[in-house]
Amino acid sequence: MLYVSTRKRAFHLSFKDTVFEGLAPDGGLLVPERIPLLTKKEIEELKDLTYQELAFRIFSLYVSDLSPGELREIIYKSYQSFRTSQVVALKNWGDLYILELFHGPTWAFKDIALQFLGVLFEKLLLETERKINLLGATSGDTGSAAIYGVMDKKNIAIFILHPYQKISEIQFLMMTTVVRPRVYNLAIEGTFDDCQAIVKSIFMDLPFKKKYSLSAINSINWARIMAQMVYYLWAYFRVTEKEKKAQVRISVPTGNFGDIFAGYLAKRMLGEDRIERLILATNENDILARWVNKGDYSVKEVIPTLSPSMDIQVASNFERYLYYFYEEDPDKTRESMERFLRERKLSFSREEVQKIQKDFLSSAVTQEETLETIREFFKETNYILDPHTAVGVRAGLKFKDNFPLICLATAHPAKFPETVNKALGFNFDLPEEIKRLYALPKKFEVLPSEVERVKSFLQDKALI
Repeated sequence: MLYVSTRKRAFHLSFKDTVFEGLAPDGGLLVPERIPLLTKKEIEELKDLTYQELAFRIFSLYVSDLSPGELREIIYKSYQSFRTSQVVALKNWGDLYILELFHGPTWAFKDIALQFLGVLFEKLLLETERKINLLGATSGDTGSAAIYGVMDKKNIAIFILHPYQKISEIQFLMMTTVVRPRVYNLAIEGTFDDCQAIVKSIFMDLPFKKKYSLSAINSINWARIMAQMVYYLWAYFRVTEKEKKAQVRISVPTGNFGDIFAGYLAKRMLGEDRIERLILATNENDILARWVNKGDYSVKEVIPTLSPSMDIQVASNFERYLYYFYEEDPDKTRESMERFLRERKLSFSREEVQKIQKDFLSSAVTQEETLETIREFFKETNYILDPHTAVGVRAGLKFKDNFPLICLATAHPAKFPETVNKALGFNFDLPEEIKRLYALPKKFEVLPSEVERVKSFLQDKALI
């Protein structure tokens, strides 16, 4: 399998090169040259596998420049630190399922991809005696998951930008209490979209990127998307086996479109609408909901909400979906993204909206509805949702119909205790591992939202 840009087909990269490049040289995102369609025989072979073995089989379809032994070793090493042997867990109340994705070291779904990416990076670097500097932006959970994925790994430095004072206290502590050499937290005086724009601008400076051996840790890195596909398939197999039904709907709280794009690829791989549709759940930063429901993809002011990891207006993985929406036409994709960069909006016709709605249903959930959902779900089930998962549950129930519904639980509620306590009306007990964060020393730098200031910091600290 080789990889191409969403904006140009003039070059083909191997999987290893794709991992290191992050962003394509022409500014596009890297995608596989084809999406494998699983046969009925393959689906039968996959449905009873452990999570790790399923990951191996799926990754093998996309990775042709690692040996089977190497790939299997990376997968098993990546998931050793998870609190459950199956990596994820499935809870249900009737035909409503919660897929817990927060059993990794930072209690969030990002660990599933970033533990894998950290092990993969180290192996490839030691093979080639290279050094890299990882650069990423976080709206809350990516930063800590990335840091925990690569800290103490050889030949790697990591630089994470987050919007200063716009993430939860636990998210902030989980990142900034990692006081290690080659780990740098940059608190940017702006929004997550500002952080993301700075990162993309730096990656577009190709001489700078090459000189400082920069690579991406955000979901613009294909390896993260690939890793996230697995839990959609794992959950699909278990729910359909239990329910004796061939179709499910899956609700995904998303702001940056990376997680739900992985679900879209899993839907494509399964074929026959086995994942009947994906439910795209957003908070009041509703650009993606407006796009699905009205064809309006226009940027508005970022609203700080109780689900801060979704406080995003410009979804970095949206371009990957556009590429497939336009039938893998890189010219149309490039033209659309260039127009969006100029005008800060894209409009889709009624016919195009109908096409989008064959893949997605969508709802924007208010902060009041988020609190109400946490409170009511606890009353009914004695189960505590984090605010992002609550957004997904609320939107999912709106579109459940007669399908088994899988809602992705993207973070442990302990990462957002203030919001959860407010919803429940009492203080729930935090895990000891999280309580200890409050007493640890912190290390971070506050910088203005300026590309050149971040570049200057990189120049001073980067591994070269």
